[in-house]
Amino acid sequence: MPATNRVRIFDTTLRDGEQSPGATMTHEEKLEIAGLLDEMGVDIIEAGFPIASEGDFRAVSEIAKAMRNATVCGLARANFKDIDRCWEAVRHARSPRIHTFIGTSPLHRAIPNLDMDQMAERIHETVTHARNLCGDVQWSPMDATRTEPDYLCRVVEIAIRAGATTINIPDTVGYTYPRESADIIRMLLERVPGADTITFATHCHNDLGMATANALAAVEAGARQIECTINGLGERAGNTALEEVVMAMKVRHDILPFETGIDTTKIMNISRRVATVSGFPVQFNKAIVGKNAFAHESGIHQDGMLKNARTFEIMRPEDVGLAATNLVMGKHSGRAALRAKLRELGFEIGGNQLDDLFVRFKELADRKKEVFDDDLIALVTQNEGAEDRIRLRRLRVVCGTEGPQTAEIALEIDGEERQATATGDGPVDATFKAVRALFPHGGRLQLYQVHAVTEGTDAQATVSVRLEEEGRIATGQAADTDTVVASARAYVNAINRLLVRRQKSAPGEDVKGVSYRDAG
Repeated sequence: MPATNRVRIFDTTLRDGEQSPGATMTHEEKLEIAGLLDEMGVDIIEAGFPIASEGDFRAVSEIAKAMRNATVCGLARANFKDIDRCWEAVRHARSPRIHTFIGTSPLHRAIPNLDMDQMAERIHETVTHARNLCGDVQWSPMDATRTEPDYLCRVVEIAIRAGATTINIPDTVGYTYPRESADIIRMLLERVPGADTITFATHCHNDLGMATANALAAVEAGARQIECTINGLGERAGNTALEEVVMAMKVRHDILPFETGIDTTKIMNISRRVATVSGFPVQFNKAIVGKNAFAHESGIHQDGMLKNARTFEIMRPEDVGLAATNLVMGKHSGRAALRAKLRELGFEIGGNQLDDLFVRFKELADRKKEVFDDDLIALVTQNEGAEDRIRLRRLRVVCGTEGPQTAEIALEIDGEERQATATGDGPVDATFKAVRALFPHGGRLQLYQVHAVTEGTDAQATVSVRLEEEGRIATGQAADTDTVVASARAYVNAINRLLVRRQKSAPGEDVKGVSYRDAG
């Protein structure tokens, strides 16, 4: 077992998280999220896949230069071209890392058609090449949890001998069970020469809902790095959630006596920001950061909370960046009150952003008798970006029992205002058709979802729209007291994110069929 109880937090929100179908972040949003991760104390930020596209390379490179504390890592497949490109992107970081991988399970060995000896040779060559470039090299045997134990020990030893300083054990498809996760780490520590000289990491997916349990089991067995994402964002069912493993070690320090460098009071802010920029809302009952995580409706629970909060809360809301407050917001509230309220909700707002938000807050307060916390959160997290090519300027609809339902819309497209009128099966359908008339696109509507932010007839509606175009998926969100306006904004936002997706192009499959999306 390692002598230290310090567990490093390796965040891959910007790489594995952004590989979620529909999750799209602009260049500026990636830099912003990286900055928030750095501020909260994340040890290693996996900033992206440099060879995937010019946009990914530029993002990784700029993040590497900007981070003040965290190690900045890029991902590379097991070939010299990927590794060289990765090093070029991270080399100017205060603390750079190359992370290279190859699939080692029988299923993955068959894809590049390599036998065990050929794959072992490739691992030796590529890890050696990476170490010759960078002093900090992480190696991952993708699909490690379905790799034969003897072969896994063999290739881990080869990677260590070649110079890997961190060995990551990915549960790539979320297949393993906590006891197995721990057994793999123990086996490697016991059987592999040199295992005590490097750091073992764990990278778990949530396909069976056990990512957090598997990660913590690996730590108990001797792993000292957890790979995770904010909100558990990631491919398929997602990755280990950063907020869950960090708070589990904090709350259950009696049986998980491990330390991290995370400032947990910053969790809620970055959770909301990632939800906004990725277009993936946090489910209400999500552990730690869900809307209902600290809500109590049962009479017995409410009575217990009034007498002693610890009866039904195992952590304090302020531990994750929330604060109880009685400050009521309305149309007479000023800038100072708004800033204070937002700070209590976990948002630190700069001067220019506060000015813009204050205008929108006043507009909302004029339409609502009382502005609730959730209304403010929806206002702050509207994901309209400065880079958006399309913006909604005006919308007027005619609807009712007698048709035709009509939408008259004005959009600003690349700085030029255009107008169109369309009819449809209801006001939302008419609105979407009017948008398409002004900006034709091949996106197919996969999801249209509406829910009320708060109660009452003047409640804001939050609308989610998901579009698919040739395998690219983009999600947009918006909130407004007018459901049709919220729908139009969400639809326009999804189109803007689809345009960002179009700009991202995957590299050719130059490793005998191993796509970059196969990363663990």
